[in-house]
Amino acid sequence: MKKIYSTIIENSSLLLINYKQGKKNYSLLLIFSFLLSFSSHAQRVDFDNDSNLIYNPSFEQHLSCPQRIDPYGYMDEPTAWWQPTNGSADYYNNCGGKQCHVPKNKLGIQYPRTGESMVGIYTSLTDYREYIETELKEKLQKGETYRLSFWVSLSEFSPSAVATIGGLFTDKMISDTTRMMLTQNDIKVSQNGVKQKLATYYKPQVVNPYANVLADTLGWTKIEGEFVAEGGEKFLTIGNFYPAEQSNVVYPIGLRNILPGAYYYIDDVELYCLTCGKPKQIGDISITKTKDTTDYSVGKIIVLENIFFDFDKSVLLPQSYVELHNLINLLNSKPNMKIELSGHTDNKGKDKYNMQLSLDRAQAVYDYLILAGIDKKRLKYKGYGATQPIADNKTDEGRAKNRRVEFKILDM
Repeated sequence: MKKIYSTIIENSSLLLINYKQGKKNYSLLLIFSFLLSFSSHAQRVDFDNDSNLIYNPSFEQHLSCPQRIDPYGYMDEPTAWWQPTNGSADYYNNCGGKQCHVPKNKLGIQYPRTGESMVGIYTSLTDYREYIETELKEKLQKGETYRLSFWVSLSEFSPSAVATIGGLFTDKMISDTTRMMLTQNDIKVSQNGVKQKLATYYKPQVVNPYANVLADTLGWTKIEGEFVAEGGEKFLTIGNFYPAEQSNVVYPIGLRNILPGAYYYIDDVELYCLTCGKPKQIGDISITKTKDTTDYSVGKIIVLENIFFDFDKSVLLPQSYVELHNLINLLNSKPNMKIELSGHTDNKGKDKYNMQLSLDRAQAVYDYLILAGIDKKRLKYKGYGATQPIADNKTDEGRAKNRRVEFKILDM
């Protein structure tokens, strides 16, 4: 039934479907528009799946099964996706607990558009916001035209619906400790040298039209748009970047008004380059277009810049996915390379504790590589605590640099 439901729901005149599940009979009133569906498919540019620049586009890959909806929690289950603020995005999967299951869960009832998984975010009514973020397979090329698309479905538990959900591309990862709408804090310097932070709105490259309110609770609505890259964009953030008064908030009849804001499920994110020539065979591993000029000689030490852990823990966070797979790609391309992974901390805390934490984090990367198929004979790992700083531990910036995982090339 699930596959039939998902297929029917994406097309949309009136059709009543009766089906039986267990001892219960259900009736679904679905809206179809076969002509619109045919037209959109006729105009679509087809790409192979490997050309999609989004890792884990339908959220099927996951590090763990979600167990509960925590209003102050952190979404760390889906591979390569995370929340960039303290607004607690949610992950749903068939393997999850009652609150996070599909189709029925704590915040609504919906099947994923495809597969077994989807995510959910609050988008408006108040200034509270939730977002999801990912790192792209490769940086966007200046002057090239790209197409972003993703699908949303409004939870029937919402009191309202909005229009302006979109996708923002940035060259740097967004990381914000607030739970409010994301703003860009630009530092302005006046003529007399005074520095002042000014909050300005982010401008997503792709945004659903203001007049097209996303009010469908039964099916999935596609958000899609094209844009020309400035060059260097590496991260995608999805959500509502507009204040409520600019989001076209409406209150459709039939919603159950249980949740405090407009809540949307999200699935199937796709990003393709329309002008980059023949689609590239990227696969699961990031491929760099320019020649790799890194010195991979014996004794060389390379810092893994984007390996992330929870505070005082050794559990790898989803933000580490791209960096880890770039390392896997390197090791696969150089089958004779052997490395030693090393974990390091800043000088905060006791030496014994820091030494164990650094060892545990190095082992977490070691274990990940082995699970990815790298022969353990090619790998070693050690923890050095705070004994090998590369920056000044007296500053926050220096301590952040010292908290790192790196690898040393032992053999080629």
